[in-house]
Amino acid sequence: MIRILLADDHEMVRIGVSAYLQAQPDMEVVAEAENGQQAVERSLEYRPDIILMDMVMPIMTGAEATAEIIKQWPEAKIMIVTSFLEDDKVYPALEAGAISYLLKTTNAKQIADAIRKTYSGTSVLEPEVTNKMMQRMRSNQDRALHEDLTEREQEVLLLMAKGMTNQQIADTLFIALKTVKTHVSNILSKLDVQDRTQAVVYAFSHNLVPK
Repeated sequence: MIRILLADDHEMVRIGVSAYLQAQPDMEVVAEAENGQQAVERSLEYRPDIILMDMVMPIMTGAEATAEIIKQWPEAKIMIVTSFLEDDKVYPALEAGAISYLLKTTNAKQIADAIRKTYSGTSVLEPEVTNKMMQRMRSNQDRALHEDLTEREQEVLLLMAKGMTNQQIADTLFIALKTVKTHVSNILSKLDVQDRTQAVVYAFSHNLVPK
């Protein structure tokens, strides 16, 4: 039996969805929540197999509730069922840990099927959501690592490429040695390199050093 918690601030939605799911031979709605805070509290209390989560709710949004549930109970399986496909709804929910993302226009049978798939560990996403995630992945892949450097970090990297020591960089930029060390550490991290030499090689290979 798949134990389900239904979180939605619209009572009629809860009544309709709950009635359909209760009629399924392998499903049981064990709890309901009318806002995000209740969703968190009752999820942790009942530990359902599946949490159906609306996105726009009082007190806490679906994304906020999802993040809090996953923080306290990492094994939770959360399905977003909402009317929204905007980026500021989709990304926070999935990044917070939701497994599946469906629209409320999805018919009841499809939602039930999606619950079974999510319960078995398979992610179910609206086609539009899949397209958004693919576009975002491609965008991230096309983005060069050095584009994340701050203006000051770029200055430090150029001085590193000129062969300056941390102290010389500090004197040139009129900043503390400790600050330079922090910038260098951030540069290595953002460029995903192990040491100053690799950072300098990266700078030259990406034409970041004026000729």
